Amino acid sequence: MTMNLPNKLTILRVIMVPFFVVFLLLAPEHMHFNWIALVIFAVASLTDMLDGKIARKYNLITNFGKFMDPLADKLLVCSALIGLTSIDMIPAWMTILIIAREFIISGFRLIAAEKGVVIAAGIWGKLKTVCQMVMICVMLVVVGQPYETGILHVIYIVAVILLWISVALTIISLIDYLYTNRDVMKDEA
Repeated sequence: MTMNLPNKLTILRVIMVPFFVVFLLLAPEHMHFNWIALVIFAVASLTDMLDGKIARKYNLITNFGKFMDPLADKLLVCSALIGLTSIDMIPAWMTILIIAREFIISGFRLIAAEKGVVIAAGIWGKLKTVCQMVMICVMLVVVGQPYETGILHVIYIVAVILLWISVALTIISLIDYLYTNRDVMKDEA
């Protein structure tokens, strides 16, 4: 099987995750590692946007891409959330809530797939993902930096606001997703 460009971008995103995690976890003790983590995360996030656009524009959609692209996204975002939680930047309950939503939706999609139903991401889910990625980028600016005063404090406050918006969008998108696709859970007669 020859890999097309969108699938290569997806694999690149997966490969970037461990490097991102290492720099994130070392950032509190090593000045400027947060910037390396930020660049890696931002590039990985851009590959997410690019692979989908290229796949749709040039009709390069594959089963591999359908499976790996959402998995790579979840791996990237969940790794960032867990890493930020481990260095006390995000409360654990928020990370658990966000990741639990991902597990619920993934399970729901499996049930739908068994019934031959493909469920596309809704607007709330897309907004949630964009908000999470922006929040993580903003949060990475202050990791390992003295953010108690000055502009870094303002950036930290913006990151916390975005975190709360991400949590709200997580809940809203979950409710919307389950309600919109409620027929998938009905047993056949």
